[in-house]
Amino acid sequence: MAAEQLRERIARQIAGDITLSERPDEALKRWREVFNLSQKTLAEALGISPSQISDYESGRRKSPGVSTVKKIVETLMRLDEERGGKTLSALRRVLSVHLPSDVILGLKEFRRPVDGRVLSRAVRGRAVANPQLLSRSLFGFTVIDSYKAVLKLSAEEFRQLYGLTSERALVFTGVTTGRTPMVAIKVIGITPGMVVLHGALRRVDPLGVKLAQELRVPLVRSELPSVEELLLRLNELG
Repeated sequence: MAAEQLRERIARQIAGDITLSERPDEALKRWREVFNLSQKTLAEALGISPSQISDYESGRRKSPGVSTVKKIVETLMRLDEERGGKTLSALRRVLSVHLPSDVILGLKEFRRPVDGRVLSRAVRGRAVANPQLLSRSLFGFTVIDSYKAVLKLSAEEFRQLYGLTSERALVFTGVTTGRTPMVAIKVIGITPGMVVLHGALRRVDPLGVKLAQELRVPLVRSELPSVEELLLRLNELG
């Protein structure tokens, strides 16, 4: 798909997500935060007051119409491009590569950021590295069959596990030591907001812990008994 066509597809998807959402105010705020922009920066680029953006996002003001949403989306994308296009690059990766359904067991973008401590409690997690960083805001999660991911995914496809933003939890199932997921993250070079390990592991491999400490990513071991319960609890978030 041509770059311009992919850009238009991204714009349509974001605009549709906002206008068709049951809570367009929350959707607008979520996308602004995905693009890592303050209300003030967005408002200045749009030529309006920050209070107007705040009113839209809090529901105090009637949700903007389709034409205004399109203008907001275009501004989000333009500002991102001016700063190097990091978010748009992530979105392009998500839309341009198909991931095997037996590798990706679950993927969700939250309507609003979720505190990492909340997610950790939801999966009955115990931090084995960097517990002081658990308070990071997470914008989504991806649940991965770790064994099949190693066998099937290319480096480019592995990057798709990050969804729309790297500020998410990567949840690996079927884990026996925890070494392989952390080595893969180290090699790919994109650090997620949190890594959750789920499986029949009595303790996390010291190399996995060391890599998590080096990358400054919270590493959490989930003690839930099944993948089904893990997915159920995660999907209740955000």
